[in-house]
Amino acid sequence: MNLRDNPAHFGLVSRVLHWGMALLLLWQYLSMIGRIVFGRGPITGFMVGSHASVGTLLLMLVLLRGAWGFYNWRRRPTHGTHVVGRLAALGHFALYGLMFLVPSLSLIRQFGAERPFAFFGIPVLPGREQPIEWLVAIGDTLHGEMAWTLSALIVGHIGMVAVHQLVWRDDTLKRMAG
Repeated sequence: MNLRDNPAHFGLVSRVLHWGMALLLLWQYLSMIGRIVFGRGPITGFMVGSHASVGTLLLMLVLLRGAWGFYNWRRRPTHGTHVVGRLAALGHFALYGLMFLVPSLSLIRQFGAERPFAFFGIPVLPGREQPIEWLVAIGDTLHGEMAWTLSALIVGHIGMVAVHQLVWRDDTLKRMAG
């Protein structure tokens, strides 16, 4: 298997980034759903406690994934120029945009907050004596809503993979899954 993408298949780096981010996003959603359904307990407390660090890791990975995608731009499998292909490209653009926006909103909120932020135990942002209310308000207002919008796009993405696999029977899943 090649590290780099080619017109028939995504390479190993793209696959590892895709599926690694999928697992981390699943962790994020399970932690929030677990907190909503079960409240705070030892397991949900651990999961929710890692939420900010995992979100920051996801932001770094989406930036790396975007850079890798640009590096492989001419070698990647295309979506095609027909209407469905253009809609797929638009859907992927929206996914990438929200995968960048959601953790960015949280970091904006964190920058203005009283609580310090540590990335997996490494101090990154000290807490403020006085919060910057408008930064906190931006994150409070938009982070969760955009995250749930991202989840709807992810469900649509998975649904379209099922359509490609079960209805159209093309090799779209094989290009990313191997």
